[in-house]
Amino acid sequence: MILVTGGAGYIGSHTVKELLRAGYEVVVVDDLSSGHRELVLTPHFVRADIRDRSALIEVFRKFPITGVMHFAALTSVPESVAEPARYYEVNLWGTFNLLEVMRAFGVKLFVFSSSAAVYGDPEKIPIPEDHPARPKSPYGKTKLMVEEILADYAKAYDFRYVSLRYFNAAGSDPEGEIGEWHEPERHLIPIVLEVAAGKRPYLEIYGTDYETPDGTGIRDYIHVSDLASAHVLALQYLEKGGKSEVFNLGIGRGYSVREVVEICRRVTGREIPVHEAPRRPGDPAILVADPSKAKRVLGWKPRFTELEPIVETAWNWLRKR
Repeated sequence: MILVTGGAGYIGSHTVKELLRAGYEVVVVDDLSSGHRELVLTPHFVRADIRDRSALIEVFRKFPITGVMHFAALTSVPESVAEPARYYEVNLWGTFNLLEVMRAFGVKLFVFSSSAAVYGDPEKIPIPEDHPARPKSPYGKTKLMVEEILADYAKAYDFRYVSLRYFNAAGSDPEGEIGEWHEPERHLIPIVLEVAAGKRPYLEIYGTDYETPDGTGIRDYIHVSDLASAHVLALQYLEKGGKSEVFNLGIGRGYSVREVVEICRRVTGREIPVHEAPRRPGDPAILVADPSKAKRVLGWKPRFTELEPIVETAWNWLRKR
């Protein structure tokens, strides 16, 4: 059985669906502080905080866990700049708790939800895994610190991990069963679509003076189901004896904020008013992945390689919800 922490959240819930499809039994641990019980597709669910070691111990006692996928974390770059203490407590202390309970129960396989935020301002585009890691936000620092902890655990203990550094997750389950659901919403594409749907009056573009072709930030958008499939492949890689590794997950192409808005206009057929605002602290100008290693080592083949069909799945989910 696979434990998925944060499995009621956006990426975690999509990964649970992929795990079930691949034939795994899954137990989800989530405190529902940002996730939704309705998105959990497995019958095995425990509401608990990863900072509560006794609660984690009870989960490991009850279920025959053989591997862990760890999504539970705070994830907002601007919020981490304003409230770093919360990010270090949840993302570091919570993960340490989980790792120590795994050690106590002899569970040796770990797939970690990391982030392109570990890189900071890139020296070259696309970004390979051996690029220097200089995170600009406490959020990115917590992800890098956890990766360093994992490397030390792998050296010292009988333990192997895969750290997946994803770029910008986007879209929703193509079958419409689950989807992106944040309260409040912080991700660009669903915010743009909420403007298109009349749920917001306009989109704020944070920063129009970046050194990019149109002055707005450029990001690599990867469909959430492709992220989920990479997690299953990473688990299977570890189960077959694969060594501890780090992989980028992206499509290898960047889109600016203005390009995202134009694509959303095409998909929805609606006007999308925008207001320009200053840059947010902690945001690099460009983040685009080199995903070749994941394709080569894991055999990962993303289905969605263009932004427009990704936006279509997000729009379909928003209209359904």
